[in-house]
Amino acid sequence: MLEGWFLYFILFWVVFLTASFAIGGFFMFRKFLKRFPKEDGKSDMDWEEHYVNETIHLWNDDGKKMLNELVTPVPELFRDVAKHKIAGKIGELAVSEHAEDISEDLIIKGYIMATPKRDHKFLLKKLDEMEIDASPYRHLF
Repeated sequence: MLEGWFLYFILFWVVFLTASFAIGGFFMFRKFLKRFPKEDGKSDMDWEEHYVNETIHLWNDDGKKMLNELVTPVPELFRDVAKHKIAGKIGELAVSEHAEDISEDLIIKGYIMATPKRDHKFLLKKLDEMEIDASPYRHLF
């Protein structure tokens, strides 16, 4: 029969493992849904990749530096994923506007559009730190 501290240890371990599997499963399912093809035969992640590859030659060093600076508030573990998602949205805007290069305006628009609404206050704070006026982009928030 289990008694004392060992019983509590086993119960804690069962709860901990169940919670870990549930959290991991949730994020894996979200990733699966993003990889799932839509009506056009491509998934959201396929389109991101397409737009990044389509506009890779339009990026200059200043644009890359600015994008790296904008994603610094994102935890380092998720920074590369966030950067790729934002670059995909910027690429989509550049293709739709037939841009000659990736400008600061496109980077800010794409960053706002790719950022979840819950993170817009952090985005505004970062734009203020970088001394960028966000008033022309208020309609995107």
